Amino acid sequence: MKYTSTRNSKHSVNSHQAILEGLAKDGGLYLPEMIPTFNLDHLKDFSFKQLMTEILNAYFDDYGKETIEHLVDLAFDSKFECEEITPSTQCGKLTILELYHGPTAAFKDVALSILPHLMAKAKEVLKLEETTHILTATSGDTGSAALAGFENVKGFTMTVFYPSIGISEIQKRQMTSSQGNNTFVYGIDGNFDDAQRAVKNIFTHASDFKIALSSANSINIGRLIPQLTYYFKAYFDLIRNHKISLGDEVSFSVPSGNFGNILAGYLAKLSGLPIKHLICASNENQVLTEFIQSGLYNRLRPFYQTSSPSMDILVSSNLERLLALLSHRDDALISSLMDQLNNQGSYQVPLDLKQKIQSVFIADMIPSDQVESTIYELYQDFKTLVDPHTAIGVKAALNHLGQEPMIVCATASPFKFPSTVLKALHQSISSDDFDNLERLKNFNQQACPHKLSHLRHEPIRHPLTVDKEALYALVKEKESHDHH
Repeated sequence: MKYTSTRNSKHSVNSHQAILEGLAKDGGLYLPEMIPTFNLDHLKDFSFKQLMTEILNAYFDDYGKETIEHLVDLAFDSKFECEEITPSTQCGKLTILELYHGPTAAFKDVALSILPHLMAKAKEVLKLEETTHILTATSGDTGSAALAGFENVKGFTMTVFYPSIGISEIQKRQMTSSQGNNTFVYGIDGNFDDAQRAVKNIFTHASDFKIALSSANSINIGRLIPQLTYYFKAYFDLIRNHKISLGDEVSFSVPSGNFGNILAGYLAKLSGLPIKHLICASNENQVLTEFIQSGLYNRLRPFYQTSSPSMDILVSSNLERLLALLSHRDDALISSLMDQLNNQGSYQVPLDLKQKIQSVFIADMIPSDQVESTIYELYQDFKTLVDPHTAIGVKAALNHLGQEPMIVCATASPFKFPSTVLKALHQSISSDDFDNLERLKNFNQQACPHKLSHLRHEPIRHPLTVDKEALYALVKEKESHDHH
């Protein structure tokens, strides 16, 4: 399978190169030249690991099926606290797809458990000896999941930048206590968009660096494709539970910030999964809601810090992939829109493109007060705890229930955001996130993820906060360190 940039579909690389590079040299994102489709009847009884093997083998066919099978086994041998990896539970009319049973209790663990293995194998095949330096901007969850995935992986070093304000104390400690001898973590004096812009800028000037750079963000196609697995898995769970028959349509509600997770849902639809609608659920930073409803993408707007920090994003990088797919790879259009976004801060898509988006995507914005009431009501009605991001997905799903079954992506464990969850449940809260974690554990019988319950006592190894303008210089400095 060949991969081409969203900004130049003439130039292609193989899947090893696409996964290793992360971002294309022209600043675009990699997409497969064609989208494979799957026979649902053939897959319907597959386990999670078998499904992932099948999907990765179709999209990354130059790895070879036996290799993919081996890598999937390595990735999911013991890291997840649930054998099913991504189980589904019913809450009334909604199915909750639990994506948070991995090592850092967030959905990103699913793809970031396999990505290091895909990258290491790609280096071996391409006979690359030099160290690959992975740069990642995080709004809270990618960082810790990437650190857990790449910890002490031979041939890789990793630097993570997180916004020092806005993320939860627990998210922060997950990163600052990272144990890997090949990992570096810095807070920046800014928000996620500042961090992401700085990282993209470094990639754009990759030729200035002697070291090979790559990314573990969802801009990396090796991060995106594994996420198709749980969309298929959730669908087949509904068949197994006699909720639907093979071929029936379902809809998904996805809490969305960087547009990666929901884009994986769209690729699953293109790959043959009968998805009717994808509900893009945003918080007050509703740049995506506004875009899907109006066709105008405008990042020049107030930035809000909300109780769902992983979605506090104004530049959703994966949207570029959607536009490329829906415009039938109109390189000139995509390049022009991305230039406008960079230079003027906004772009408007042509009417036909807007209509195509609206035929699949429904957008909704859920304000903070509704996040809390949703957490409260779900617990009252079903004794199910959800985190603030998932609550946004739940509320948007309830707002747009159709005839077809509705599946909500539960993107993080409620124990990652104990203060918000306790407050929503009308319990007394302390000013300390870790005290609140204990209170939530005592309040509720749901098991707290093992890694979170010990987090408080993990020593902080990465205490530094840096100036957002200094990231380029910092990576330059790493280069001389890596090179000697």
